[in-house]
Amino acid sequence: MLNYLTPTSIKPPFARYSHGVEVPAGSRLVFCSGQLGIAADDAVPEDAGAQAELCFANIAAILRESGLGLNDVIRINAFVSDRSYLRAYMDVRDRLFGHPAPASTLMIVAGFTREEFKVEVEVVAAGKARDA
Repeated sequence: MLNYLTPTSIKPPFARYSHGVEVPAGSRLVFCSGQLGIAADDAVPEDAGAQAELCFANIAAILRESGLGLNDVIRINAFVSDRSYLRAYMDVRDRLFGHPAPASTLMIVAGFTREEFKVEVEVVAAGKARDA
């Protein structure tokens, strides 16, 4: 069972995320590389929210390969290329992740590998160990 860490001795989270998540011994971890808002057919939507949707859809596909899902995400690192994209990204994240929410970091960066990208998301997920 995961232990979501939000000590009362420090300022509460600014948004829907946990300060930390403790993973029990014997769990397996899956680390997903940063996913951009690009579809399998190379389509890149203009809208930052639509790009965030694609980022999380791509992550969900990766997690399915290991038998996990978005509900197993314990850590999110997200990057947006402009402050104006923060709300669109956070709206998608908040819709996909309930309470308690994963630990999360959101950064504004100068840009990505291609100019049309506005959002990139990477995650860590934890699940039960597979039977040997």
